[in-house]
Amino acid sequence: MAPRKPLLSFNLATLSGSGSSSNASIPSSSDDDDDAVKKPWHHYLPLFGTVFLILAPHPSLLYVLVDFHLQTLHKPLLFAMHLIMTYTLTFMALSSLIVLVARDPGRVTSVDQGDGDEVGLREALMPDIDFSKPGSWCRKCWAPKPERTHHCSACGRCVLKMDHHCPWLGSKCIGHRTYPAFLHFLCTVSLLATYIAVMSIFALWYAFNNAYTVNADTPIHELFLAAAGLIFSLVVGSFFLYHVYLVSTNQTTIEHISPFILLRHLPPLPRTGHTLSDPPLEPELSGPQRRLVKDAHGAIHIYDVGWRKNWAQVFGCCHTFGWLLRLWIGGASPGDGKYFPRNPYEIERDSS
Repeated sequence: MAPRKPLLSFNLATLSGSGSSSNASIPSSSDDDDDAVKKPWHHYLPLFGTVFLILAPHPSLLYVLVDFHLQTLHKPLLFAMHLIMTYTLTFMALSSLIVLVARDPGRVTSVDQGDGDEVGLREALMPDIDFSKPGSWCRKCWAPKPERTHHCSACGRCVLKMDHHCPWLGSKCIGHRTYPAFLHFLCTVSLLATYIAVMSIFALWYAFNNAYTVNADTPIHELFLAAAGLIFSLVVGSFFLYHVYLVSTNQTTIEHISPFILLRHLPPLPRTGHTLSDPPLEPELSGPQRRLVKDAHGAIHIYDVGWRKNWAQVFGCCHTFGWLLRLWIGGASPGDGKYFPRNPYEIERDSS
């Protein structure tokens, strides 16, 4: 009688053998896509809406530039300056948008495989990770969860230093490798909208004061451009200023709107004298305790190491001409996105 095969085996040769039918269900790391969940086509409709909103004002913009600045004012240098500025900002915004859609926001590798699968298996069985520490292990991905990493339910995966999930960018997450490009996109769109609004308001004011010298259709385009520019500059500009505050204080959107994340950084609780988990969970807290955590969250910033170093963590570059890439498309944040320096003073305040 042939010996029975064990139900579970850690023999790598058995797992990788081509003759076994059980290995068909074993996932391979090389087969991982950028997103763990295949998104249906309608998830990309907001992305087309974003591109449409960027390009929609340009027919009216060209009409105003040609009719007003060339044919009415007869100022070709002013026409060229407005044309170069608007289309440079448009190209920069579309460039950072392409980076946001095409680049992975920050993949979390399960283990460092080293020279072969055997090393990866050994590290998986005896990892140098404290899995009892909160946030160090994702129970959905079943993989290590580095610091400031969060699991996105829409993408079905963990993202390094996840900021938020944005449906307007093709249902993509904003993470460690795409956050500078996201700030660049917000900044260029805000500047473009403000520039078009100011230029159109001046042209519209000229049309009101010189009604007989301008084309009758030109003020309609100028009014449309001024209204659209003001709306987008206020909406996108406010969002950009909010993220400027987040970068200056070294926070992500998730960390800023989720005060109970602060519970993960509490020191170990005594083993007796309470019924709380270690660390405490939000449903276990009483009303006064919840208010205390929310008040502390507004004053304690664990990762705030000074505004200069905070901005260097996002836009710092190691290359000589790296700032040119930052100005053009935003680029990616330096570092591996797994380890971040902490403010020892804030940790001391949190512990007290």
